Amino acid sequence: MADIVMGVIRQPCDALKAWRLAFRRYCRRGRRRVMSGMILDRNDRALDFRSDNVAGVPLEILHALQEANRGSDSSYGEDAVSKRLKTTLEALFEHELAVFPVATGSAANALALAHLTPGWGSVLCHEGAHIATDECGAPEFFTGGAKLAGLPGADGKLSAAVVAAYLARDSRGVHHVQPAAISLTQSTEAGTCYSAAEIGAITSIARAHGLKTHMDGARFANAVAALGRTPAEITWKAGVDVLSFGLTKNGAISAEAIVFFDPAMAETFGYRRKRGGHLFSKMRFVSAQFEALLKGGLWLALAGTANAMAARLAAGLSALPDVSLVYPVQANEVFVAMPEARLAALERAGYRFYRWDAPVGGAIRLVTAFDTDVGAVDAFIETVASPDQGA
Repeated sequence: MADIVMGVIRQPCDALKAWRLAFRRYCRRGRRRVMSGMILDRNDRALDFRSDNVAGVPLEILHALQEANRGSDSSYGEDAVSKRLKTTLEALFEHELAVFPVATGSAANALALAHLTPGWGSVLCHEGAHIATDECGAPEFFTGGAKLAGLPGADGKLSAAVVAAYLARDSRGVHHVQPAAISLTQSTEAGTCYSAAEIGAITSIARAHGLKTHMDGARFANAVAALGRTPAEITWKAGVDVLSFGLTKNGAISAEAIVFFDPAMAETFGYRRKRGGHLFSKMRFVSAQFEALLKGGLWLALAGTANAMAARLAAGLSALPDVSLVYPVQANEVFVAMPEARLAALERAGYRFYRWDAPVGGAIRLVTAFDTDVGAVDAFIETVASPDQGA
């Protein structure tokens, strides 16, 4: 049974011992090296909580790219690094896979959903999902006109009950789009995580209605680190068919992959990726980033740092008067509501963050990353708590 402390899920799992050891090594030795390798000025970085996308790149990535740059190699994914990546991911997920690296999370989502959904179909998703609010219609475009059916759900998550109720409705045949897929975001746009049981309950309903399940894993690393479950346990073992596996928000320059847990399902996907403009000629430079982050559990060590900083930020802010958390903090995003005077004071102090639509007014989103340090978190909390409120 998982323990939840300040909204952070803690559940021990023997299979994750390797990444925990890597996390401790990273905290002792690697973190200083990573910090010294940042191009962005640390004073600016300490003030920037807009997104994990604003972070720099670990030196391990740069070293891997330098190594991949030695000599020549085959193109279009036929290089040695890309061939190793498939084997590496199959070991990570404990399953035979079909793997297709691409450049962006939006491309991964749109191409994956296009493969699952005909133009007359629909994709069920949370109403606040990234595919519904932040991808400029890319899923609709690449599917050839499929409709996104945004459904409500507390804390950014769909529930099995809501999905079942929607699918139980009369489809009215040819007059309506036909449900073809469900997309779950892990971790969610609200910074929460689906448990393996929650995923399994939804995918069971999907299968009963002939739907496939896609997972948007732009912050998949943060979810794995938070839940204490193996990647397999919260994907194919829970009924997920296709994963958009993202590492860009976790330190990569540009490294995303579409992962099919049934290779037969992906028989023609290579053509779709090529037609969509995401078959890289020098694929080894994308694959090398995956290899560097997955080696020794580094990807989870980095995600663990981001999650820990979010938990610290949430604990400090929620202890202040007239400041409250909008959602449970389970990964690396903190949504917090506070009076406008405090928000204005933070902006005057130079802090950068996004104001956010939320169930309560005056909410902002704060995102931590692998390079967020304790000093930056504590300084933010002190600025909010200061009597002069940053004036």
